[in-house]
Amino acid sequence: MSFYFAIVGTKDNPIYEAEFGTSKQGGDGVARFREEQRSMNQFIVHSSLDIVEEVQWATPTMYMKCVDKFNNLQVSCFLTAGNIKFLLLHDQKADDAIRQFFTDVYDLYTKTLMNPFYEVDMRITSGVFDGKVKQAAKKYL
Repeated sequence: MSFYFAIVGTKDNPIYEAEFGTSKQGGDGVARFREEQRSMNQFIVHSSLDIVEEVQWATPTMYMKCVDKFNNLQVSCFLTAGNIKFLLLHDQKADDAIRQFFTDVYDLYTKTLMNPFYEVDMRITSGVFDGKVKQAAKKYL
C-alpha cells in the first residue's frame, strides 16, 4: 500500500509533500505507485480541495476522514484551525491509524509554526520535519 501526503497552505499552495509505503504487515515503507500514477497524485490531492472547502463549514471536527475518491484511491483530510490542510492519498480504509498519523503531524506542524524563522504558507524544507513525518507514517500506516 502506498501513500502520498501533502500539506496545503491557506493560498492552496503546497507546503510539504512526501510519498511512503506501508510498514505494517511486512511492508518495507517504500511507495509503490505506478509511474503514470505518481504524476497524477498531486493533481488528485489538489482537486479534492474544492470538496474540502465545502465540507469544512459543515463539519465540527478537524479530521474529515475520506473526502474524495478517485478510482481505487481515497483522499483523507485534516484541517487545522489556521486553515492549513493535511491531505493523504491512500488505498486502504484505516481511519484510526490515519487520524493518529494526522494528529502526530499536526503536533510537528505546530512546533514548526512556533519557530520564529518560519512564516505561514512557507515551504517546509527541514530534514528533521521530513524524518519525523516519515517516522509517524512508519508507526501508524
